Amino acid sequence: MPASPQIRIPATYMRGGTSKGVFFKLDDLPAAAQVPGPARDKLLLRVIGSPDPYAAQIDGMGGATSSTSKTVILSKSTRADHDVDYRFGQVSIDKAFVDWSGNCGNLTAAVGSFAISNGLVDPARVPQNGVCVVRIWQTQINKTIIAHVPISNGAVQETGDFELDGVTFPAAEVVIEFLDPAEEGDEGGSMFPTGNLVDDLDVPGIGTLKATMINAGIPTVFINAAEIGCTGTELREAINSSPEWLKKFETIRAAGALRMGLIKDVSEAATRQHTPKVAFVAPPADYTSSSGKAIKASEIDLNVRALSMGKLHHAMMGTAAVAIGTAAAIPGTLVNLAAGGGAREAVRFGHPSGSLRVGAAAAQENGQWVVKKAIMSRSARVLMSGWVHVPGDCF
Repeated sequence: MPASPQIRIPATYMRGGTSKGVFFKLDDLPAAAQVPGPARDKLLLRVIGSPDPYAAQIDGMGGATSSTSKTVILSKSTRADHDVDYRFGQVSIDKAFVDWSGNCGNLTAAVGSFAISNGLVDPARVPQNGVCVVRIWQTQINKTIIAHVPISNGAVQETGDFELDGVTFPAAEVVIEFLDPAEEGDEGGSMFPTGNLVDDLDVPGIGTLKATMINAGIPTVFINAAEIGCTGTELREAINSSPEWLKKFETIRAAGALRMGLIKDVSEAATRQHTPKVAFVAPPADYTSSSGKAIKASEIDLNVRALSMGKLHHAMMGTAAVAIGTAAAIPGTLVNLAAGGGAREAVRFGHPSGSLRVGAAAAQENGQWVVKKAIMSRSARVLMSGWVHVPGDCF
């Protein structure tokens, strides 16, 4: 049987926030992968190196964590007043599927930079020096995201002195605005799909837990750390080294997905790993981050830990940070109560790698809570550009 030669596809490997992934221009993909479907999924799986029973992704671009098993497809926007259409694929590490059910807030920080550098933004809109405002249409959540990308000598500025906990080296600051972050996703729905700020969530084998379930940034199920025997100061190893903890959190996530109407049966949660997220919150407390940095209770409003693709995240997903900021701005949610309650327009929370500030302003309209914007700062950098190579018969 003759061997299939490899093909090469233009691609850029980028860090965005505390994640990294492989970025493609839509029209650079092979014709069969330029439309959603099995061919596209098979191609991206092979690029990343999945499914991998060794959970290492040695034969691909993935880094064997949820933060590094990611792909992005970008094209000139077909939507008025937007520059670029953005689609994100979360690639499973050990299973043969790509989850298209939500956005990646961290890689969003790199979308504007890629779009400018790859001709997806009108050059007339790029200043010689200053900030270029890139209007992004996120096609999965049907939302506008605005990236404020620094420009130096007519090109994207990537180096700088902005420090982001969870990223080793400083870089240029990219301010991201998530407009109307609620009611997101292909399913639509309200910010609080159950109609309540706090619910009693029945979790099989665990019991009834207080939960705030919110659609903002990404569908997220928030629970109190103390109710499940956690402190809220845990680092990755404390959770990820325990099959019992991971099973417990997945059971909670599946129950939340069902209650939020994202799935019709708990069995569907296994094929929808990217959403919803599950996170646990606690009042501020001192702890030492994974890098050895001392985090003081006096410097944060609350502690939050979140799981992504079945594992405790090493820092915080950008979309989950939007959910945290939104929920914190609404009096009475578990996030707001953990932060001390009351009205607030910004919150600084502790996570395993340090802390992060996110702003969101909430208001009631016709008896419903609405949030017009959530803002946070991230950074982005090109790690490598050129081509990825895959066997020509892999898709």
